[in-house]
Formats: sequence, structure tokens, C-alpha cells
Amino acid sequence: MRAVSTPLYGLMTIRYCRGSAFSPAPGVGPLSAIAMENQEIFQDIINHIRAAIGLLDFEQDSQLRKDAIAICDHFDNPIFRITVFGPFNYGKSTLLNALLGEKALPIDLIPTTGAAIYVRYGSELQTKILLKDGTEISEPGTKVLKRYAILDDDRRMRDDVASVEISCPHPFLQTGVEFMDLPGTNDREAQNALVRDKLLTADLIIQVLDSRKLMTLGERENLRDWLLDRGIKTVIFAVNFMNLLEPEEQKEVSNRMRFVAESFRAELPAGISNLYRIDALPALRARLKGDMAGAQTSGLGTFESALQNITSRQREKTAVRFPRVEAIARRVCEIGAAKKQAIAAELEAAQEKQGAKLELQQKAEKLIKQGLQSSSSDFQSWLYLPKLLDRYQSELAKALELGQFSFWEGGQFKPAVLEQQRSIVEWLEKARDILAIAPPEAMEISFPDPPPVSFPEPPKSPGVFGKVFRTMAENANVLIDEATGKPKKKKSTPTNIPYPEQVARAYADAARDYLTRFSSAAFSTLAAYQDEAEKTIVFQSSPEPPEIAAQQNQLYLLESLLENIEGELAAIASQMKSA
Repeated sequence: MRAVSTPLYGLMTIRYCRGSAFSPAPGVGPLSAIAMENQEIFQDIINHIRAAIGLLDFEQDSQLRKDAIAICDHFDNPIFRITVFGPFNYGKSTLLNALLGEKALPIDLIPTTGAAIYVRYGSELQTKILLKDGTEISEPGTKVLKRYAILDDDRRMRDDVASVEISCPHPFLQTGVEFMDLPGTNDREAQNALVRDKLLTADLIIQVLDSRKLMTLGERENLRDWLLDRGIKTVIFAVNFMNLLEPEEQKEVSNRMRFVAESFRAELPAGISNLYRIDALPALRARLKGDMAGAQTSGLGTFESALQNITSRQREKTAVRFPRVEAIARRVCEIGAAKKQAIAAELEAAQEKQGAKLELQQKAEKLIKQGLQSSSSDFQSWLYLPKLLDRYQSELAKALELGQFSFWEGGQFKPAVLEQQRSIVEWLEKARDILAIAPPEAMEISFPDPPPVSFPEPPKSPGVFGKVFRTMAENANVLIDEATGKPKKKKSTPTNIPYPEQVARAYADAARDYLTRFSSAAFSTLAAYQDEAEKTIVFQSSPEPPEIAAQQNQLYLLESLLENIEGELAAIASQMKSA
């Protein structure tokens, strides 16, 4: 095993061997029980934010949704993450290699890093690539990065890489710290989006600046939009390439550097500066040669000491993460308040519509009952026997005489009866549609069987002598009555009604019998049906529609969620203020 001497914390030199365990300094270990207790005070608000993601139904590619998920997941990871951030060719990877004491990350004269690379503690220098299809590639060293973690010839990131992790046997990483190297900004939108998302999960951000073009407009915009507006204030600036400037230029840049440091109010432990000069490439060369003096001259020693102080003093405090949680929670509350207002307006409109519908149904109940009664009354009037006889007796008698009863009943009478029922059916259909009730089955009017016809006995022919004898007998009876003083009999109805007329009367009597039986049965059926129908036409106030109940429930949940978030924010702020 090769021993390596690495000045990590200022002037302190730590010796370690590849493959050997390293015991970190007291108080600089992984997050302690105190840190874990501090994390617990955030658990409620983290749970509320996670609930808001589902309740507010963000679009999948919503930036706020991605930010909320990222910051919530970050709280499940107790590792203190230090992220290096800046444009391409600013020496980010070179600076990290200098801190690690070896060329672990790819560096070149062209933009190289094409993915977020996590550098974590491991007993051996090893690289693990996880592809989006689940394939895992693990190889010793970091040469595999050239295949998966650098940009292609068109300076584009690979789209099949899910994560890149380097294990490195560095004692600083063993203390519960990890580095994250990000792609350079100001090149392609996809890389910028990746950087922006990853910055939210950094506990400490090292923003690398180029002394030759200190704090460009793009860098100021990124500082504002990507960091400050998202509650990320644990930022330190590392100014690179000062060694390439003339002494006079270095003085001018130093003055400008102080202005940058004073204009940005970083939230760092007391006594810790937010601005450092580091010549990354000379620092890396000195580190690889074991040149302590060269590392100090490059500014690396002072920078390492600052990192140690920041991580040891801030890692066990939630103050690092609270501002960005608060920023996201506030944005969630803003979106939630807007959605609550929209739901409340929709709910009010739905309730007004429901109220109007209920009022209409109440009025409809009265009108439908009146219409049903009117239709039933018209049908009863139609069924009144004298009217039926006047309308149908003669034509029914004729149909009976011609042997066409079935044709008359099916082609004329039954359609007329159904037409009388049509109005009643229409009112019941309105009751079903408007009042949402189940009316009784259709009224079934029964029709009598075909009426029997009682024909008279055909007359017998008496002959001439018979007629004379009958006349003489009648005259004799009259004379006898007068002689005996009996009262004179009224003249009886002649019994000699022509036979055809007697037959016609028989058909008329049969028709009357049929219509009488039909009228009686129909009246009874109609009365029973009307009584049953009127009992069903009763407006019943139904429960609120499911959509209104769902909106009320959603509004209740949203109001409770927003109240809980606001309450948790106030409680955490008060607790942190008194800490």
C-alpha cells in the first residue's frame, strides 16, 4: 500500500493509506444523535410538503414539484453534501481533485463533466455507474468516467446515465461528507436544468469564479435565481486563475472580490469568510507532489480549513436546510392558496347550481302533479259512457255486423285509447327526468272480450187464413172487454218490428255492452293508476352530488394542510431563533 501525505485541514497533516481505515477527529464524525434529533423537528413539515405534492396535483415536469421532492428526499440523507458549481472551464473538477489529492475527476481543456458525480468515502478508489435501465457498472479507479460521465463530441450529456458515484479513501469523506461535481453551466439548457435541480440538495455550495471575468451577468442571475430565491444561502466563492494575472491586476481583482463578498450575505458560521482565492491547477500539482508550501501558496490550505470549520459547526444544525425548506414551503402555500381560492369558487358555483336545481325540482313537482291530474281528468271525460256510446256505438255495431270487430278494435279503438294515455305518460317521464324518481310501470288498460250478439228468432210466415184469424181474434177480444165492462187495454207495442231492424238493435245492444264493460274497467284502472302515480311524484332532497362532496373534502384537506405548514414554519423558526 502506498502512503500518501495530505494536508487536509490547514496546517494539519493527516497520513492515511489506501485500503486502511481512518479514524476521524473527535466531533467530526457522521451526524450525531443531536443532529438526528434536530432533523426530527423537520419531519412534520417534510411530510406536509410531500402531502402537498399529491394534493396539489402538480404536473410531472413542474419545477416546484421536482424541488419539493428533492428537498424532502434530501432530508432522508444525513450526509453533509458539498457541491462545486460554476460555468465550464472554471476549474471545478480541478479544484475537487486538489481537495481529494488525486486525479479522481476528469479534467481537460474542454468541457468534460456531463453528469452529476458524487464522491463518497470508500476504502478503495472505485467508480459505480447506474444506468436508467437498471444496469450497474462498477470498476476500480475512474477511467470508466470517460465512457459515461463526459460530454460527447457535440457537448451533450448521455441520456442513459441515472447516477455516477466515486468511492474515495479520503479521511474528510469518512467524516460524513460527500462532494458533488456538477456539469458546467452556460452551455446547454439540459445541463443548466440538471445543475439547478441538484443545487437544492447541497448543504454547502462552492461557486467557482474566474478572476479574469469576475462575476459575470449570467453568474449574478444564477446566484439570484438558482440560489437566493430558493433559500440557498450557504455559499462560498472560490476565485480561480489569480496566478495568471499581473500583480496590479491581482490587486484590482482583490478589491472587486471584497465587494462580491460584502454584497452577498452568506449564512455561514461566525468568523468564516465567504470568499477565497484558490489557484486550482497549482494546488493540484502541489498536492500530487506532496508540496505543502505550494499547497499553502495556492490558497488550498486556508480553503480546506474553512471547509472543516463549516462542516463541523453546521452539519449538526438544521439552519443550513431550513431556509430552502421554508422557501419551497412558502411557494407551496402560494400555489395551495390559489388552488384553494379556485376550488372555493368552483364549489360555490356548484352549490348555487345545485340549489337552483333543487328549487326547479320543487316547482316541477307541483306542475307535474297538476299536469297528471289534468291529463287523468281528460281521460276520465273521454271514458264517460254516454260520450263513448255517442262516439263509438254505431261504428262498433257496424263492425260487428260486418265481422270486422278485431280490425276495428286494433286499428281504431285501441290507438285512440293509447292516445288518451300519451299525455299521462309524458308527465311521468318528466317526473322521472326532473325529479329523478322511478314512476310506476305503464298503465295497462284491459279490453273486454268480443261482445256476443243475441239475435231474435226469425219470424214464421202464417199465411192468409192465419192473418185473418188473428185479426178476428183481436177484434173479438176487444168486443168482449167492452161487453164485460173491463177497462180498455192500452195498445201494446206492435210485435211486428221488421226483423232486419231487430237484428240491427241486437248489434247495437252488443256494442253498448262492450263499451259499458270497457268504460267501467278503464275508469277503475285509471283511478288506481293515478293514485299510485301521485304517490311516487314526491320530491326528495337528494344528498349532495359526489363532485360537490369531493370538492368540499379537497378544500378541507387543503385548508388543513396549509394551516399545518404555516404552523410548522412558525414553530421551527421560533425554535431555531431561540437555539
